[in-house]
Formats: sequence, C-alpha cells, structure tokens
Amino acid sequence: MKEYLITSLAETAELAEQLAEKIADKQVCILLKGDLGAGKTTFTKALGKALGVKKVINSPTFTILKSYKMKDQRMLYHIDAYRLEGITQDLGFEEVFDENAICVVEWPHFIQACLPKEFLSITITCLDDTKRKFQFECSDELNLA
Repeated sequence: MKEYLITSLAETAELAEQLAEKIADKQVCILLKGDLGAGKTTFTKALGKALGVKKVINSPTFTILKSYKMKDQRMLYHIDAYRLEGITQDLGFEEVFDENAICVVEWPHFIQACLPKEFLSITITCLDDTKRKFQFECSDELNLA
C-alpha cells in the first residue's frame, strides 16, 4: 500500500496526473472510498482532466453513472453507488467494467457483488480542512508498476 499526504487542491491534481500517466492506456477500475466531503469527486475531476476529458465532470449522485470521452477516444465511467445501498437487481455495471475503459466507482461497497476482481482501491481520509491522506492499494492481479 502506498500513502500520500495531500495539503492542497494543486497537490490533489498532481497526484491524479501521476496516476493518469500510469493508467492512460489500461483498462482499470478505481474504487474510491472515503466519507462525504473527503474529496472523491474532486479527485475524479482532476483524473479526468489529466486523461483528456473535455467535458465538466461532476458527481453522478442522482444519475448513478456518467460517461466521458478521454483523449484516446476510450471512455471514462464515473459511478456513484451511494444511492444503491440495498439494491439487489442487476444494474448492468458488469458491461461497463468489461469494456476497455477506465471506471471510477465512489461508494463501491454498495455494489460489491458486481465489482471486477482487478481494481485499484483509493481510500481518502480527511485530516482537516485542507489535508487529506490518500491510500492506494492494488488487487493482486492488477499491475500498475
């Protein structure tokens, strides 16, 4: 597990840019964990920008899933599963996870059963108004070296 202490929005964007360089040509599912207000959507916005998304990225809380075209014409999917707690029906996320795309999932524990086996988990902990701790952990199958 790798940990990063972030003290500003600029450092958040820098961390997202470093990640984007490693995953730009990969199919990857990123699981974003953290309390409300921790910075999950802020990090996703910075990651999308670094991957060449031109549209404004905002939280898909009410639409659940938003899709954006990256500079290589592949898709960046942004899922907010917060409102899916207790839902048992098939929502078709497996199709998104199987596509050659990058998927970012906020509140992944609410859709645990349909998540792919390969993933990058990022836990964001709010330390105070400006400080965040980012913990990165890859599944055994995912190689981001």
